[in-house]
Amino acid sequence: MNTLKLGNIRDDKPVKLAIELPAQVHRDLTTYADILGRENGQKLEPAKLIAPMIERFMKTDRGFAKARREVRSSSPRSAQD
Repeated sequence: MNTLKLGNIRDDKPVKLAIELPAQVHRDLTTYADILGRENGQKLEPAKLIAPMIERFMKTDRGFAKARREVRSSSPRSAQD
């Protein structure tokens, strides 16, 4: 079986956002939730996958990581604490 990029979904304190998704993205998200749920023996709501997907995307985006390091290195020390 293929290994999906997302593993177990951690239950964290959420920040509520309202978004609109294209219908095809929602269908794919629902399918992904079904497949991941079967692999992990869980029933997953598609909306619960959005944050981990975005988090993983940002962690693996080298351009974002570089830009974030540049922003952090140019900001004053007191703002980082």
